[in-house]
Amino acid sequence: MKVMKTSSSRITFSCLPASWYCSVSLLSLGCVPRQRAFFLVFLTCSALVFLGVYQTELWGPQRHRGHVNKYLSSVETMEATDVTNAALNYGIVVDCGSSGSRVYVYYWPPHHGNLHTLLDIRQMRDHDRHPVVKKIKPGISTMALSPAKASDYLHPLLSFAATHVPRKKHKETPLYILCTAGMRLLPESQQAAILEDLVRDVPVEFDFLFSSSHAEVISGKQEDDAMVEVTTGSQNHHPISRRRTVGIMDMGGASLQIAYEVPSAVHFSSPEQEESGKSLLAEFNLGCDSEHTQHVYRVYVTTFLGFGGNMARQRYEDQLVNSTITKNRLTGDQTGMMEATPLADPCLPVGLSDVVRRDGRAVHLRGQGDWARCQGAVRPFLGLHNGTMGSPRGVYQAPIDYSNSEFYGFSEFFYCTEDVLRMGGPYDSAKYSKAATDYCATKWSTLTKRLDSKLFSKQADSSRLKYQCFKSAWMFQVLHSGFRFPKDYPSLKTAQLVYDKEVQWTLGAILFKTRFLPLRSVGTLCVSVCLCVCLLLIRLSLSSLTGTSRQSHLNRATPTGCVPPSSTTTTCFLPVSWWSCWPFYCTSSASAGSTSENRGRQRPWTCSGWRRGRLFWPDPGSV
Repeated sequence: MKVMKTSSSRITFSCLPASWYCSVSLLSLGCVPRQRAFFLVFLTCSALVFLGVYQTELWGPQRHRGHVNKYLSSVETMEATDVTNAALNYGIVVDCGSSGSRVYVYYWPPHHGNLHTLLDIRQMRDHDRHPVVKKIKPGISTMALSPAKASDYLHPLLSFAATHVPRKKHKETPLYILCTAGMRLLPESQQAAILEDLVRDVPVEFDFLFSSSHAEVISGKQEDDAMVEVTTGSQNHHPISRRRTVGIMDMGGASLQIAYEVPSAVHFSSPEQEESGKSLLAEFNLGCDSEHTQHVYRVYVTTFLGFGGNMARQRYEDQLVNSTITKNRLTGDQTGMMEATPLADPCLPVGLSDVVRRDGRAVHLRGQGDWARCQGAVRPFLGLHNGTMGSPRGVYQAPIDYSNSEFYGFSEFFYCTEDVLRMGGPYDSAKYSKAATDYCATKWSTLTKRLDSKLFSKQADSSRLKYQCFKSAWMFQVLHSGFRFPKDYPSLKTAQLVYDKEVQWTLGAILFKTRFLPLRSVGTLCVSVCLCVCLLLIRLSLSSLTGTSRQSHLNRATPTGCVPPSSTTTTCFLPVSWWSCWPFYCTSSASAGSTSENRGRQRPWTCSGWRRGRLFWPDPGSV
């Protein structure tokens, strides 16, 4: 009997990036169309079940172990970052503020592919469990007259970050240099010159992932959006349920921001108010896919440039100098012109002497320490009109539901209450007023002795003590006269932590910048499954269509009518992570024989463990 020898048909699955493959020989399916049809139905059902189970696991509600995950996350956040873990990703944000620049290093584990959850970005901690952050003074805006030195200015911060991020991770670590209020005060030409120097020189010295789009001067609105993003994204361990948001107020050195979520429908009293209000209402999606709306938020966001603690003091001093000189010119007095005849300043501690110089003119001040009078002196700088802060500039403020809201105050709000007064946390206006009044009335010599005795927080310095009286009065007026918070409002906290996490707007910025990364973990999964199933169906359907005409020929060729078809290979590319749950390879238990009886039998399969790191189903062989 003549034995016909042909190559077998196979369907090959190739995994990227590894070189694993599997091949399914159609010999094992038999040549009967009924068997092939049964296998076709079985394959389709299996694929549907796989997709259903996987999607339920991937995108379905994960209500179990939520409190355990939250607890473990809090513990992990406080632990030193394991830099030996090659799976961790890193990111760097430089906050170029008005009074100084800070660098923050963040890290996050691989995303598990759930499109409803955000990246679990955390601030990196060193081996002593301290946050990896470094600050330098003064602000980058001081490079306005020498922009070519901007990269030299940031070099200490970037070198600091480079020593903490593993060297082999540098090329895949994004670096963002974001400048805020201090740079916004500069002319655009000077801003551009500073940024140009950074974009040109930073990549020469550091291998971070950095391009021209990674260095920018952000608006106050963007800064507020970033703070909202971090307060909403801090509880990303519960993927489906939409998290409750909190309002935020952030007072820096040069600007003041406020942001809070508003209802989807906002009513305006006039077309003019609607026109100005729409520019202050922002809707953004923190999710990685526009089709998923679990992370869509509509917020009111605005910034008040010049309303930061340092700029407010500068405006106040400018007014003191101008009014004093004008008054002296009219009256012939010499108040403030000499150290022997200082001008009384109610916003400086008792007995403190200071000199303010403007355009070659100097005014000598003497602290009076009267907190009540200081409030009256700073109130005009709010720019109130009809009871609303900033309304002369056409600023609209969306109504706040004080009975059903929660607010956090950051930066200067926290420093004013904690660094010296040691009462950060839940805000009580009566207790705060008394503490501020007592502080202002304390002699400067007594305050310096307390500082030397380390009775204040370790962040307090002589500058904080000097301007604490002014800034505490300014903060109080901003809260209650500017934003009109009731003095008995119970849900305001001054803090650095929200949900047990340190909050900086830079965390929200990197959360927004990396919001599309989860797509890379899951984007090709279902597409690849469906593609491979379709290819299999097409291949088997074509075989079925030709099976009838070929069957008679095969019956004449062999006694059993079972001769392998000519060689055909179908290849599908799959994510390598699919095979992580299939640690085996399969081989045929029957070797290829030379008799027609062997060729006509079904070949059972047996499975074993890994072999050389490759997963494959070998071809039973040519016969």
